[in-house]
Amino acid sequence: MQVILHTGVHCTDEDRLLKGLLRNAEAWRHEGVAIPGPSNYRTLLTEALNKLRGGTPDPETRDVLLDAILQDDVGQFSRLVLSNDNFFSVPKLMFQNGYIYHRAEERLTTLSQVFRDSDLQLFMGLRDPASFLPAAFAATPHADFSDFMEGLDPMRFRWSDLIRRIRGTLPELPITLWCNEDTPFLWGQIIREMAGIALGRKITGAFDLYSQIISREGMQRFRAFLKENPTITEGQKRRVMMAFLDKYALDDKIEEELDLPGWDAAYVDMLTEIYEDDLEVIGDMPGVRFLTPDA
Repeated sequence: MQVILHTGVHCTDEDRLLKGLLRNAEAWRHEGVAIPGPSNYRTLLTEALNKLRGGTPDPETRDVLLDAILQDDVGQFSRLVLSNDNFFSVPKLMFQNGYIYHRAEERLTTLSQVFRDSDLQLFMGLRDPASFLPAAFAATPHADFSDFMEGLDPMRFRWSDLIRRIRGTLPELPITLWCNEDTPFLWGQIIREMAGIALGRKITGAFDLYSQIISREGMQRFRAFLKENPTITEGQKRRVMMAFLDKYALDDKIEEELDLPGWDAAYVDMLTEIYEDDLEVIGDMPGVRFLTPDA
């Protein structure tokens, strides 16, 4: 069985990806793809991993968990899709010990041992620290930003550090990443990739995120274009999406207000520049697939 794990990150899709998967779950169920509701596994897996705390799971742990998660004949499924942006940590402990998701390797290792006879794959969206850090801080009870960061200088924060740690611990684990800033253009592909279905196949909600950042007129014109041009490629479709967005964007849905002491425009721009450089580093890592709109 293939086990697809989506771990957020925090403050990216806010469970909309899981909802998009669930909208198509019944259609894919008959093809061996299981997309259980979050109540079936989030607490269950968290409790199991906390109990193991890096220890070796009993051989029957996998079967017990699958029976509880699927509540059906396990043998009829070849792919299990799980999503939980708290898998590595809850937001308030995100930077515990002074670096991002300090238990990521331990929890992934334990999960890989639970599903040791399965093909475990990791899916994760990344976000520009210039907007990610303020949003993540706002999602916690912390009153002081420096307490939240546990001494880590935002200028020294790199997503590549997290990916490098995971790769170092689990070098055979396939990792698929994308930028949260690109998600509206990649939404349909991300859903299809996680479900393991053909990229050209029609699904429900392929443009859900895109429709939230473009005017109603723009969306109507875009859908009319697709109807008139049913054979265009995914790459062509994305270029058209960008062109329509340039003309019909809902600016209040795209622009983000950042309100942290000392974070002026120059500081924010520098964080974004560091992020863009970091993405190139990640893109060169072995075992990592980076989904982009122009791919």
